[in-house]
Amino acid sequence: MRIALAINLALVAVQVAGGIVFGSLALLADAGHLLSDVGSIFLGLFAAGIAARPARARRTFGNQRSEVLAALVNGLALVAVAVLVAIAAIGRLGDPPDVDGGGVLALGLLGLAGNMAATWVLARGERGDLNLEGVLRHSAADALGSVGVIVAGTVVLAGGPEAADPVVGLLIAALVLASSWRLLTGPVDVLMEAAPPGLEMEDVGAAICSIQSVRSVHDLHVWTLTAGFPALSAHVVVTRDCDRDLARRRLEVMLGERFSIEHTTLQMEEEAPARLLSVEAPPARRD
Repeated sequence: MRIALAINLALVAVQVAGGIVFGSLALLADAGHLLSDVGSIFLGLFAAGIAARPARARRTFGNQRSEVLAALVNGLALVAVAVLVAIAAIGRLGDPPDVDGGGVLALGLLGLAGNMAATWVLARGERGDLNLEGVLRHSAADALGSVGVIVAGTVVLAGGPEAADPVVGLLIAALVLASSWRLLTGPVDVLMEAAPPGLEMEDVGAAICSIQSVRSVHDLHVWTLTAGFPALSAHVVVTRDCDRDLARRRLEVMLGERFSIEHTTLQMEEEAPARLLSVEAPPARRD
């Protein structure tokens, strides 16, 4: 993320200057997206540092969800950038200013090269980390945004309509908005303690009941503390004559191997004894 930060800082300075000099909203839109990248990387690095701190008395899980919060803030920042760019682009559609197509094209190519380099560096990291994934999606969207800038510069340079520049700005805004979707839904699911994506609760329950001596399971909950840290709690009913510790150990091994759930809280309960039903003879009938 530090390497990507250096690349993005340089690109922001170049594209803001170019957008002002060449009168290009597409360049300014891309620069705004890059600026949100700079903020997201700063936030991501800060959150990673906070998450690495050891657990304390009140926060027994430490600060690991700070990365989830950072990803959520990044998603909201992308939505804000998309709205601002769209408003500016709509305002320019009716009266598009003169745009220097050659300058826009040159800076678009420079931005594409820089964004591709930053995206390649970030893609080598841990993709399961929501924090890093958020920064990566910012960078990938910027690379696609640079393609739009190149298209706008090419159209204007070829003598096309000046409105191509604000139109590309609108397309970049839509792209930014689309890239924010997972950054919003992923952290919200974690904060709402939803089951990890791709995990079916019915499959987990069936797997638990398939273990020897297990009769049933209830109060089954699976949630994600932070990216890559699923947790499970359940009440497991077992036969009266079984070794509860052995049954629990079998469940822990199975949940780790099959569902990658290592943090479990299993309350083992003994099944209720069978009730003997007594049937009373009906009273004698009097004729």
